Amino acid sequence: MSMTRTVTFGQFQLVPRHRALLHQGKPIPLGSRALDILIALVENAGEVVPKDVLLAQVWPGLSVEESSLRVHIAAIRRALRDGVDGARFISNVPNRGYSFIAPLQVRDENPHVVAQEPAGVAGFSGLPLQTGAVIGRDELIRVLVAQQSERRLITIAGPGGIGKTTVALAAARMLTSTYADGVFFVDFSAISDNSFVPSTLSTAAGIALHPEEPVAHLVATLRGKRMLLVLDCCEHVITAVAEIVSAILRYTQNTSVLCTSREALRIDSEWVQRIPPLSVPPALRTLTASDAMRSPAVQLFVERAAERLGGYSLSDADAPFVAAICRKLDGIALAIELAAGRLDTVGIHDLAWQIDDRLRLLRNGRRTALPRHQTLRATLDWSYNRLASPEQLLLNRLSIFSGAFCSTAASAVCTGDELDETNIPELVSDLVEKSLVAATLDRPRVSYKLLETTRSYASEKLAQGGESAALSRRHAEYIRNVFQKAADEWEAKPTDSWITRYMPQIENVRAALTWAFSPDGDPELGITLTMSAAPLWAQLSLADEFLEWVNISLSEVDAFSDDDPRRKMTLYAALGGLQMYAISSVKQSNDAWARALALATELQDTDYQLRSLRALWAEGINSGRFNQALVRAEQFRNLALGAGTISDQAISDRLVGTALHFMGDHDKALEAIDGMLSRHDTSFSASQLVRYQFNQKVSARIIRERILWLRGHIDAALRDIEQNVEEALTLDHTMSLCNVLTQAACPISILAKEYELARRYVSLLHERTAPRAFDIWHTYAICFDAEMQIDHGDVQVGLSQLNSSIKDLRNSDFGHNLTMFTIAAARGLAKLNKLAEAQAAVDGAIDVCERNGERWSLPELFRAKGELLVQQGTCAALDAAQRMFLQSLDVARAQNAPMLELRTAVSLARSTSHPEVKTTTINLIASLLERFDAESRCPALAEANALLDAHPQSKRKKLSVKGGKVPPSALQ
Repeated sequence: MSMTRTVTFGQFQLVPRHRALLHQGKPIPLGSRALDILIALVENAGEVVPKDVLLAQVWPGLSVEESSLRVHIAAIRRALRDGVDGARFISNVPNRGYSFIAPLQVRDENPHVVAQEPAGVAGFSGLPLQTGAVIGRDELIRVLVAQQSERRLITIAGPGGIGKTTVALAAARMLTSTYADGVFFVDFSAISDNSFVPSTLSTAAGIALHPEEPVAHLVATLRGKRMLLVLDCCEHVITAVAEIVSAILRYTQNTSVLCTSREALRIDSEWVQRIPPLSVPPALRTLTASDAMRSPAVQLFVERAAERLGGYSLSDADAPFVAAICRKLDGIALAIELAAGRLDTVGIHDLAWQIDDRLRLLRNGRRTALPRHQTLRATLDWSYNRLASPEQLLLNRLSIFSGAFCSTAASAVCTGDELDETNIPELVSDLVEKSLVAATLDRPRVSYKLLETTRSYASEKLAQGGESAALSRRHAEYIRNVFQKAADEWEAKPTDSWITRYMPQIENVRAALTWAFSPDGDPELGITLTMSAAPLWAQLSLADEFLEWVNISLSEVDAFSDDDPRRKMTLYAALGGLQMYAISSVKQSNDAWARALALATELQDTDYQLRSLRALWAEGINSGRFNQALVRAEQFRNLALGAGTISDQAISDRLVGTALHFMGDHDKALEAIDGMLSRHDTSFSASQLVRYQFNQKVSARIIRERILWLRGHIDAALRDIEQNVEEALTLDHTMSLCNVLTQAACPISILAKEYELARRYVSLLHERTAPRAFDIWHTYAICFDAEMQIDHGDVQVGLSQLNSSIKDLRNSDFGHNLTMFTIAAARGLAKLNKLAEAQAAVDGAIDVCERNGERWSLPELFRAKGELLVQQGTCAALDAAQRMFLQSLDVARAQNAPMLELRTAVSLARSTSHPEVKTTTINLIASLLERFDAESRCPALAEANALLDAHPQSKRKKLSVKGGKVPPSALQ
């Protein structure tokens, strides 16, 4: 049977020439391999086609398992509804192969004439048949269909390979019933001369053309007809197409035109619909397959990969790699299809690694594709070769920009030869029109960007012209100048305005630094840019990356013969700040800050003295040496009062208040923190983020939230924490967010037994702590997870995770939060009945806290020790436990921390069977509960209320218990 003919079976039509399967005239999506199998079976209808023959025919030269064939046979059967209502099409002959058994009708076709078969009651369609699903363009197609009823000329514009033809055909198919005289497709890609445009159009529409006045005759023939013309690939014959379309619109009333082109026709009544790339997934470390498949770019990749491999499903392991491929290919449909087509020879991981060399890698497309779409380079050649010489030169030079640039930047960097400041803006606009440069309107300015595929291509041209070195220097100098100005504006400009203007330049900063520190670069320029761009790195929390540039800068400074103490001071301060939250580099951070302080003191630089003192205060807090932190805070306060700004003086209140809180003096701490917050809005500028690493308001509220919880204002604390987290998220500053999560949100929600809330906060902390420079916070996230695992999961697993993380924290001298994690570990050891080991851990923590001034946690440590003694069960241990509980109550009361007092009172009440002790303690609990919000539903209060309910004789009013102690007689 000749497969140039249409074959009908049941309600289905197989059109091999167009590689299409139809059901009642509508296309049925079917993969390429499955379609090959169906065609092979239909060609041999009534005969058994052996499995090995099908495998060899459909997968020539490849070793493919028989299971792949079975998968595709199953897909064909589903498409044909084989077996539904008794319909049978394909029979499996055991141990032999498959046979097509349905009756066939064959109709001849002329392969040289575009089919014009009925497409509905009202119209006819001369459109190519759809051979696959249209992915990610539903909304765009809907808009085009809606616009077509109001506009007679729509031009779909965009770069090569983005899917203009696919979208145009999909929209046209939905419009066939609207046009009584038909919808016709005209492909201009095969012609190279404007004079052939009228004859190509008339032939496709089935109109005889008058040789002397072709346009006039064509327009006269179309007059009175209700018709849609789909004109494809118009950019290389744009002048002739514009002329003939203009005549059609002027002299006909009901003929509409839908064009695809890399640039607009620029005639009256034209509506230009630019087609964007397919959306790609975000760059998330934890991206799953289901999340990735929400992206149309990934959907397209997976579909094309399945066709090429005979079946492919995206796994969680592959998802980040496929997403990275799609992002690097800018969401360009053709590039994604070409990449997916490489999977039969390159693994997914290797493909993601090699995709940077996209022009070489993506060279083999479908043999049936148009020549300009068979490789990525051919697509770009098609556009580039049609540019005028100045446009080519400018495109080459614009490739030096990594990311966004403005017209001013283009003029500053690209001027020379045929290009000057007067014609560059116009040439940039021309390149935008030709879809080689993307424009984004960010009022009050327009920014531009080259897609990475276009930039790679133009960069090759730039290198071939010998201009790469000179343009790299001019680009780096321009970016340095921009960020010197940005550093000056950081304090004066509103933060949002500053971020909007400078954040899009991050890729250009990276490119400039890469060149500056290269063998042919300029290290002095790189050092200056590194320091000037500090506000940008700080705002984006790109600590790992900034750390690399700072280290490179310091190595270059040390290599210079002239010693510049101010530059060294600045770089040491940056280095210290970046290393403060990495387990491997805390000691280096302290050394760097000490050197920065010494240099700042020598230079009498108040700003950097304050920065260094704040950092050394933070080192005291982070290491758990709160006595030392208070000393640094007082040094900061004295300097700020003498030579600092109002905001520096306010920050000194936060530093002092924080140290006092951890030392157990919550009253004075709250007074200092509230004083700082009352002055925050009027005295703080965006520069504090660079100078002191964190948003100061967010950081101050952390301490206030902790004190609120200790005072028993549980709901208020949790509400304030939620608002603080939201503010940190709004700021989009990772370091500030991690600070509030680790110091308030996670520990307090766990202490309050709000575990669902705690898991949400811990998950957010995991998500934001991917950078190596933030691995302290990542370790905290593991500890919080482990703590909840000990309380509500696998104790052994949780304890193992917690002990390993505690060891990392202790080895790095990062003692902050270590006490609470030690208490959780002791709780896990107790559950495993390892009481001696648990008590040793608690005793060690008590010694450390008393030595370093961490008095706020002593009530919990004494309570934990009491719990361990209760578990021993001996009379002596029970007496010792009650003494520990009483000691905990005394310290908590002295600190005005009723929440800790209540937790200990509950432990005491549960542990004793002595009636007088029990009654006195229950009454103490009743007294304490009157200080809490009666409406609170916090689970942390549930046990206390349960104890009162179990002892109805308790007095629900504040009792006078001398010194807050149980009478000694009750212990005897």
